[in-house]
This record gives sequence, structure tokens and C-alpha cells, in this order.
Amino acid sequence: MIDATVFNVLVYWGGRGPLFELPLVAKMLAIAIATVGTFIGNHFLTYRDRRSGTSLRRFAIFALLNAIAILLQLGCLGFSRYVLGLADPVADNISGTIIGQGLATVFRYVTYSRWAFPENTIDGEKDPLSSV
Repeated sequence: MIDATVFNVLVYWGGRGPLFELPLVAKMLAIAIATVGTFIGNHFLTYRDRRSGTSLRRFAIFALLNAIAILLQLGCLGFSRYVLGLADPVADNISGTIIGQGLATVFRYVTYSRWAFPENTIDGEKDPLSSV
């Protein structure tokens, strides 16, 4: 929700927002703002039972995974805007928010639980990053 709201304000506020000509920049800003909310929500709500601790290393892994997810979203929006030539609110929201964010969400779902917020170590199992 944060991503879509910020993007639409930046690109389409009042019909033609301040970043109308720079939709990929607007999307990067929207995702960056949403990432902070995502980290807080995942750390304190979704994965609160996992005692991976808050560290610079965990946040760096989280940020790297988000950078890859951002590229997925930007790729979908860029393809729609610059390859297909679609530059309207419906096309941008379908390509950048629904399709792009859908792909990014699946990617995040698969990778967060493995690397950013691993399960507690049980019966001698090791954190997948302990040897990295």
C-alpha cells in the first residue's frame, strides 16, 4: 500500500505529479519508503518469533534482497513504459504495482524466511549464514 500510494502521488498527483516524466525514479523512491515499513513489519510482526537479532548484517541482507526485488518491479514498469509505450495510471499500476510487486512479493517471501529472518536454531541446526 505504501509503495502504490507514494508512487501515484509522485507521478499522478493533480493529473501530472512532480515525477511524471521520471516514473522509474518515483518507483525507486516509493519502494525505498515502503522498504522501511516492510522491515519494521517483518521484524516485529511477521518474523517476531525468530531470534535472528537485529544487526547490520541482517539489515544488509534484507537490503540486498530488496534491491533485487526492486529490479523486478522496475523491470516490469520500464517494460510497460518504454517498450510497450504505455504511460497512464492504469498501465503503470498494473505493470509496476500489480505485476511487478506481485513478482517481488513472491521473491521476498521465498528469500526473507531463508536469509533475512531465518528460523531459530533447533537441535543443532545452524543459521544458513553462520558460515558466511
